[in-house]
Amino acid sequence: MKNKDSAKKIYDEVGQEQNIHSLIHCMTRLRFELKDGSIVDDEKIKEIPGVMGVNHQSGQYQVIIGNDVGDYYDEITKLGDIVGESSDESSTETKKEKRNLFNRFASFISACMSPLIPALIGGGMVKVILILLPLLGWMSEKSQSYAILTTFGDAPFYFLPIMLAVTAAKYFKVTPMLAVTIAGVMIHPSFVAMVAAGKGVHFMGLPVTLATYSSSVIPILMVVWAMKYIEMGVDKICPASMKSILKPLLVLFITATLALVVIGPIGTYAGQYLSDIILFIQAKAGWLAMIVMSAFMPLIVMTGMHWAFAPLFLNASVASPDSLILPAMLAANIAQGAACLAVAIKAKNKNTKQIASAASISALLAGVTEPALYGITLKYKKPLYASMIAGGITGLFTGIMHLKSFTFAVPSIISMPQFMSKTDGQNIYTAVIVLVASFIISFVLTYLFGIDEGDAKVATVTTNSTANTEEINALISGSKGTKKVFSPVAGEVITLESVNDPTFAEKMLGDGVAIIPNDGKIFAPFSGEVVTVFPTKHAIGLKSDTGIELLIHFGLDTVNLKGKPFTQHIEAGQHVKQGELLMEADIKQIQDAGYDITTPVVVTNTAEFVEIVPTEEVVVAKDDTILYVI
Repeated sequence: MKNKDSAKKIYDEVGQEQNIHSLIHCMTRLRFELKDGSIVDDEKIKEIPGVMGVNHQSGQYQVIIGNDVGDYYDEITKLGDIVGESSDESSTETKKEKRNLFNRFASFISACMSPLIPALIGGGMVKVILILLPLLGWMSEKSQSYAILTTFGDAPFYFLPIMLAVTAAKYFKVTPMLAVTIAGVMIHPSFVAMVAAGKGVHFMGLPVTLATYSSSVIPILMVVWAMKYIEMGVDKICPASMKSILKPLLVLFITATLALVVIGPIGTYAGQYLSDIILFIQAKAGWLAMIVMSAFMPLIVMTGMHWAFAPLFLNASVASPDSLILPAMLAANIAQGAACLAVAIKAKNKNTKQIASAASISALLAGVTEPALYGITLKYKKPLYASMIAGGITGLFTGIMHLKSFTFAVPSIISMPQFMSKTDGQNIYTAVIVLVASFIISFVLTYLFGIDEGDAKVATVTTNSTANTEEINALISGSKGTKKVFSPVAGEVITLESVNDPTFAEKMLGDGVAIIPNDGKIFAPFSGEVVTVFPTKHAIGLKSDTGIELLIHFGLDTVNLKGKPFTQHIEAGQHVKQGELLMEADIKQIQDAGYDITTPVVVTNTAEFVEIVPTEEVVVAKDDTILYVI
C-alpha cells in the first residue's frame, strides 16, 4: 500500500495524465516525458516516501526509485490512460518542443559529430606532424611521402559530409546508404570540377549553385533532415509491389536535386552567416568573447554544446584559422590538467591521487578533459573554480593577442604545432605563453584553495568515526563477515562520484564503483541468483549466496537502445557461479549511438552492511576483487 500511495503522489506532482506524454521505466527509475516540465517541483517529488532523487536527462524527467520501480510503474499506469512507451518519432518531437532552439541544435550537432571524433583527432594529429616534419628538416614538402601523409590528414575532413551522412541518417532514421550516396554526389569529382571551372551550371533547367561541399558540416545535415520527409512521402505514394525499385530511385533523384539546387546552397550560406556573426562579435569585443569562452569551456564541454561550434573550428583545417574555440580550449584544457596535477600532489587519499594523476596526463597531453572534469574538478568544486579563473585570465590575454589555430586538433601540449604558421611567427609564442600562464595560475590557485576530501565520501567504519586505509585493511583482513565482489567486466576502475549521472554519483541507489570496460563481456561477480534481467538487457540485478544485492548497469542511459547491442546468456531466477558469462555488449555499437559505456556496479542493499570498501586497483580483470563488503 505504501508504494501505491507514493505512486499516486508522484502522479499528482508531475501533473497527472494531462501532462504525461509517455512513461517507461528502467531498472531503477521512472522515465517520464512531460508536456510541460516547468510545472513540476523537484523538491516536492524528493519528499515523497520511496523517492531517492530526481534527474533531468535526455529530455526525460527521471524519478529514481530503486528496486521497486516496477511496482510504482504499474500503480501509476493504473491511474490514467498513459502511453507506456512513445514511438521514436513522437518521443523525439516531444523532446524538441521542450528545448530551446540552440539546445536542440547543440544536441543534434553533438549526436552527429561525437562518433566522428576519433577520425578527426587522427587526421588533426597527422596535420600537426606535417607542420613539424619540414621545420625539423626530416621531410621535404615536395616529397611523395609528404604528399601521401597529407592525404592521411586531409581525408577525414574532405570526406566529412559522407561520415556525417551516416550519423545523421541514424539520428533521423533514414536509409543510411542512400544518405551516403547523396553526400557522394555533393563531393563527386565531376561536380567539384564544374565548381572549380566557375562557369554557370544548370540541371534540367534549374540553376545549380557553385558551392564546395567537401569538409562542410551544415549542408549535408540539412539534406539528410530533408531526406527524412522525402522518404516518408515516397513511402506513401509508392505501390508496395514496386517500392523496392521506385523508392531508392525517387529518394536519390529528388534528394540529390534538392541538395544541389536548394538545400546545399542554403546550408552553405547558413554556415557562412554563422561564421560572420562570430567574427563580428570577435571584431567588436574579441577579448570579452575569449574570457567567457575560456572560463566557461569546462561547463560548455559538460553539456556537449561545444559541438554546436563544430562548423566553425573544423574550418581551421581547410579555410581561415580559428581564433575563438580552439584557442579558448587551449587555455581551458591546460587549466584543467594543472588543477588535477595540484590535486594529485596535495591529496592524501591514494585513490584520489591516482585518479587526479591520470586525469592530469589526459588533459595536458591529449586535451581530453572529461576524466579531469568528472573525476576531479567538478567533484571537488574548488579545483573547478581555480581552473575557470585561470582560463578567464589567460583568455583575456588570448583575445588581446588574437591567438589563432591553423589546423584542427584538440589543444594540448602535444598538439601545440597547430598554432604554428609560416606567415605569423609570433602566434606560436603567444600560444606557449597561454599554455604556461594557464598552467601556473590554475596549479597555484588549486594548491592554495585546497580540496575538501571529505566531499568525496571517505570510508567510515561507524557513523561517528573515520577509518584510515590501515584501519580499513585491518578490518577487511580481520573480519570473518567480509565478503568479496569480483569485477564483472575487465577495465579501468573509477569512483561512483566520477560517473556522469547524479543517480550513481550521489549514491542514491547504494555504494560501489564504476568500471570503464575494455570489452563487452559481463561475468557473474559472485555465486548467486539472477534476480532481474531488464527487458532492454542493459542492467542486471543479482543476489549473492551471502546476501549481497548488486546492480550491474552497463553504460549510461543505454535503456534507450532497447536491447539491440546486448546478447543475453542467462535468465531471471537462474543460479550462476562466479565467473559465469551473463551478458555480452557490443561496445562499438553503443559508442556509435553516442552513449557512455561507463558501467556502475552498485550494492543496492548497502544499508544492511557496515562498510563497502572499493579496491585500490586502477585496472582490473574479471577475477579481481573490486569491492569488500563488511
